[in-house]
Amino acid sequence: MIVLSVAILIAIFIAAVWLPVNMGLIGLAAALGLGVFVGGLSVKEVLAGFPTDLFLTLLGITYLFGIASSNGAIDWLVARAAALLGRHTGLLPALVFLVAGVLTALGAVGPAAVAVVAPIALRLARAHGFSALMMGLLVVHGAQAGSFSPISIYGGITNKVLASNGIAPDPIFLFLASAAFNAAIALLIWAFYARREAAAGITHDAPAEAPPALGREGAWTLGGLAALATGALLFKIDVGFMALLVIIALAIAVPRTQEGALKQVDWSTILLISGIVIYVGLMEKLGTLAAVSDLIGRVGSPALAVLLLCYLAGTVSAFASSTALLGVMIPLAVPLLAGSQLSVMAVISALCIANTIVDTSPFSTNGALIVGNSPEAERPAMLRKLLGYAAIIVGVGPLVAWAVFVPLFSG
Repeated sequence: MIVLSVAILIAIFIAAVWLPVNMGLIGLAAALGLGVFVGGLSVKEVLAGFPTDLFLTLLGITYLFGIASSNGAIDWLVARAAALLGRHTGLLPALVFLVAGVLTALGAVGPAAVAVVAPIALRLARAHGFSALMMGLLVVHGAQAGSFSPISIYGGITNKVLASNGIAPDPIFLFLASAAFNAAIALLIWAFYARREAAAGITHDAPAEAPPALGREGAWTLGGLAALATGALLFKIDVGFMALLVIIALAIAVPRTQEGALKQVDWSTILLISGIVIYVGLMEKLGTLAAVSDLIGRVGSPALAVLLLCYLAGTVSAFASSTALLGVMIPLAVPLLAGSQLSVMAVISALCIANTIVDTSPFSTNGALIVGNSPEAERPAMLRKLLGYAAIIVGVGPLVAWAVFVPLFSG
């Protein structure tokens, strides 16, 4: 069963390359086939893995920002953001990274921060000639840079899980480790694109355009976006649910805002992500992930076992909830620390970073928001680019996180 489920997952990706069929549809069919005919589950049990929260987030955010895009509200926000830097608009990538990081460090969940910053960052990319992929990646890594602060969601979960397992947490070490690691990745990404742009003679330091005048619909939509940010960031209301509340409020106050907005919803991406997440959820239900974790625990070297656990966390998190996995992966690491010379916080930091840096994957909420906020014509290309980046970060990220923290801080 374990070998079969992994083999089918590999086959899904191969089939998606050769067949003109949405990968999510293939994943959904594979999940139903494997779960019902091999696993003995009912259709309802298989579909219980449907990512309702992710679906709600993608639906609400792409719908709402479709409204904001059509009535000029986003154009106004983009111009105002660029104006903050005056002529130094070449620093806009640093600005979006810092804004996303500050939001999550102050307690915002990652998807909420990305949902607020990504649409503006991607529009800034188009307005000032930056790579949309670069700006999207900096938003997500910015959100991850602040995500383990002592008052953040990830930080709170990690510290509570450690305490419940009899380990005294070091919240500041964890926060600084994640912030520094993600800042280093962001700097490398920015430097890579800056070098390409310099070679092509592209510059960005130009005066920002004056914000455009807003009509009644645009002004109401800006109020709705402010309500979205307030509800999601301050009151911790689910960002997808909050977006739907704003949409309904706009439909009542200014009905014309709804014209053409539903067309902006990226249904193909929603199907793709939902199908793959359902399949990975089935793998967890069938015990595949638990079996792999058990094999890792049998490795003789604690340091090597931690490395393998980092890879397991990174690989699974690219398709599943990073938040949920924190509560699963950390207890798996605790037995590896008993009697070893490994630094507890170094191991936990490496594991947490490996678990979250892959959130740029289009199968995660953050990566999906980058795809969903791209112009419709550019979404397939953005999806492919994020898949390529995700493959690199899954392949290299856990190793680098392990190498930076475990050998360096352990005795």
